[in-house]
Amino acid sequence: MREEWEGRYHRGETGWDRGGPSPALVDFIRVAGDARRVLVPGCGRGHEVVALAGRGLDVTAVDIARPAVQALEARLAERGRRARVTCADLFAWEPDAPFDAIYEQTCLCAIPIERRADYEARLYRWLKPGGLLFALFMQTGLTGGPPFHCDLLDMRGLFADARWDWPADAPELVPHRNGRFELAYALRRKP
Repeated sequence: MREEWEGRYHRGETGWDRGGPSPALVDFIRVAGDARRVLVPGCGRGHEVVALAGRGLDVTAVDIARPAVQALEARLAERGRRARVTCADLFAWEPDAPFDAIYEQTCLCAIPIERRADYEARLYRWLKPGGLLFALFMQTGLTGGPPFHCDLLDMRGLFADARWDWPADAPELVPHRNGRFELAYALRRKP
């Protein structure tokens, strides 16, 4: 899997990379409140990581692709910002303590559907009870991937009410330059 993602970076096949933070980051900061310890799984080049670190948050960023991690580390150094950056497979990685919030942007849609339940279990375990999972569910309308379509009915089943509180209000629609879009939801982990 690592070779596949590193190959995409080497070939410049990174259509998910906006070249800057997602516009959804503003909403994450608003709903995260006093969250201090934040995880960005599948961080890529980490535009959001740099922005969050600039706000003084304790940010941990994980990605499987070395080129992405190296680009993030260079960007943090250029701006004099600090974050814990790790090159690892999220299915083998474990944090030293749970997080107050998780910013889930382009990781879930990159994970094959048969691995999603394992990923949800990890997110639940990595987050403190009552913690925020800010999830951007990719809407492609297509079969196959990555990116894989994150059908909302499937997401409601994956992030089940027994473990997650879903907001009552409508999601934020976050467009991509490639014509796709994400639906942003702020979920809370139940105890």
